[in-house]
Amino acid sequence: MTVIGLTGGIAAGKSTIGRRLEQLGAVRIDADQLARDAVAAGTPGLSAVVARFGRGVLRSDGSLDRPALGEIVFGDPSALADLNAIVHPEVRRLSEARIADARSDDADAVIVYEIPLLVEAARDQEFDWVVTAEAPAETRVARMVEYRGMTESAARDRIASQADEAERRAIADVVVDTSGSEADTIAQADALWRRIAGERRERVGGS
Repeated sequence: MTVIGLTGGIAAGKSTIGRRLEQLGAVRIDADQLARDAVAAGTPGLSAVVARFGRGVLRSDGSLDRPALGEIVFGDPSALADLNAIVHPEVRRLSEARIADARSDDADAVIVYEIPLLVEAARDQEFDWVVTAEAPAETRVARMVEYRGMTESAARDRIASQADEAERRAIADVVVDTSGSEADTIAQADALWRRIAGERRERVGGS
């Protein structure tokens, strides 16, 4: 089994890479989805969030009001740290369960774990490869404004709240430049897949 840690800042193009690797045969695990699962209605995670931040972060149906929570934590390092202390351990548990399931289904699976906060929250997790998606901050801000409806100020705050590119590069085996077209990014993902497949063949042949 090969486990790829795929990281990168917000709007850096991780999902484009992750989707392409999934199309090529990888099992894709999305940490953002796991983070949503960790605080879904009725979970201990959501109860802990409400205990810390109050019932104002709930919608009328009892689900988490993410925009309301975001207004509280982004720009407040202490509040963000408290939220991360609730969510990260549960995401870790869920990811380990998903990886174990994938291993059980196929001992030779390639798993791509798409995790934005790999530097911040998953330094001690073991990956065979660490891949980081990278684009200039101005490009990422423009993407957030155009595709996510964020204000420029909010977009810059989100970028500032995450690790910087140098920190991601320091742990990366591969850097994918996503500043060009989507086709350029996909071509780099294809090249990465060929490289991984080649190394796996060599490993099996040498065993």
